[in-house]
Amino acid sequence: MECHKVVATKHGNTTNLSDHLKRHHKALYDEYKAKSGCQPKQTNICDAFASVTPYQKGSQRQKEITDAITFHIAKDMLPLNTVAKEGFKKMIRTLDRRYVIPSRTYFSQVAIKELYEKCKSKIEAELSHVEYYATTTDLWSSRTTEPYMSLTVHFITEDFELKSRCLQTAFFPESHTAENIAEALREAVSAWGLDETRQVCITTDNAANMVKAADLNKWTRLQCFGHRLHLAIENAVKKDGRIDRAIGVCKKLVSHFSHSWKASDALAKVQKELSLPSHCLISECQTRWGSRQMMISRILEQQQALTQVLSADKKLRHLIPTWQDIDVLESVSKSLGPMLDFTDALSGDEYVSVSFVKPVLQLFNTSLLEMREEDTDLTKNIKKKMLDYLNEKYEDDDTQKLLDMASFWTPDKKTQVKATVASQMMECQKKSSCSTDVEPNVTSATQAKKAKKSLGSFFKQRETEAKGDSSLTLKDALEAELNTYLLTPPIDKEEDPLAWWKVHKLSFPHLARLARKYLCIPATSSPSERLFSTSGNIVTCQRTCLKPAKVDRLVFLAKNLE
Repeated sequence: MECHKVVATKHGNTTNLSDHLKRHHKALYDEYKAKSGCQPKQTNICDAFASVTPYQKGSQRQKEITDAITFHIAKDMLPLNTVAKEGFKKMIRTLDRRYVIPSRTYFSQVAIKELYEKCKSKIEAELSHVEYYATTTDLWSSRTTEPYMSLTVHFITEDFELKSRCLQTAFFPESHTAENIAEALREAVSAWGLDETRQVCITTDNAANMVKAADLNKWTRLQCFGHRLHLAIENAVKKDGRIDRAIGVCKKLVSHFSHSWKASDALAKVQKELSLPSHCLISECQTRWGSRQMMISRILEQQQALTQVLSADKKLRHLIPTWQDIDVLESVSKSLGPMLDFTDALSGDEYVSVSFVKPVLQLFNTSLLEMREEDTDLTKNIKKKMLDYLNEKYEDDDTQKLLDMASFWTPDKKTQVKATVASQMMECQKKSSCSTDVEPNVTSATQAKKAKKSLGSFFKQRETEAKGDSSLTLKDALEAELNTYLLTPPIDKEEDPLAWWKVHKLSFPHLARLARKYLCIPATSSPSERLFSTSGNIVTCQRTCLKPAKVDRLVFLAKNLE
């Protein structure tokens, strides 16, 4: 030691000596730590072999990791060749050196099929307990122009949880006639063991073949609210030269700034100078509801910035909207602006939407599309056309009855709706009684031999005979339940009706069954159309050779895995 100081080591360790070096000899302490850190720690011989020995093929750990990779590929819509890429292999080796990734063929031919069958069995078991359900369907073509037909099912559980399931994305090469569509839908519903008589409604777009297919199957059909509202907007603005010119100017503006990096960069700089939002222009898509209104709103928002950028170049000044164009765009935006939010709100499939259709139509008539003094003639004309179109399309009796039952909100027909609800309650009760009375009759003879009658059973029998016909009693009970329900205060408009029914289902057992029956209906066919987006993420440019059967499995797994 440099200082020749005696350091006590009573128990033979070097802790005191290390502390002395750290306090009085920093250089020696750093040298000591550097040398001691370089000495590798001896590995246990069992751990050394275990770190390089691969898992056995049938081991639990090997299966868990393989299942997790399969779930990852299916749920996140990844190509199957992901497992063969070097980056993925390196990641797996880093996470667990003992795991050996199976081949791409194994995942394609074995793992994905097993996961599909497992998920399918789970959904079949789930659907076997469904009392009432609703469906949506639509037709579309993939990137490879292969035709498909989608089908989704929606139902409410006993605990009042709204469930949505993708049943199929089936290859549909036949001619898209109403007869072929009707037959394919019946086969699809039957394949999943669903009883057609328990289907409350099917929601579709307004294509003639879809409408006729539902009629051929004698299924109750609800027109897609989003598609109908889109058609109402199209009908209101068509055949008007002023609107056509203004929309044409908007499209040219969007096209110019979308294809010119220089113009986009200049627009971003001007937006900062004028303290405007740094938003890009939005292009119109014919198949996307509300995209035209979004394009117009963005043009009006960025009008000042667009004018400043285009004015700097003489060759581009013809793209600047005139004051007449701006007036037309403002009139259109004022008419169509409120519609966009309703389309998005009614397109969800994770909450009740059908009960809002009739109140929304009433809101259109009394508030949002009501004529106002400050409205321009063009605005009034657009509002009138939209209202006339929507009122005409939703005035048929079948649609009105369905929406009345779903919303139970018809001030002008309250007595009529109440009578219909009472009739439906009685019908549901009779069906339930018939289904529960079948089993006891089968085993009544054997039970009589096994057990003797108790004394209490004689008194029960006398009470039943004294009552006589119980149909009147049941009718009174159902009417009392309905009257009590009508006296309950209404819930807040933003409150979830299913949460309310979950709490009050024991107080109103018969009405709760009707709630499960009608509140599962989607107001739009968006659930089926969302399958198109999922399919587009699966059948990419690099995966155009996927067979239709495999596309069906992958879409099914991507939408149903939880």
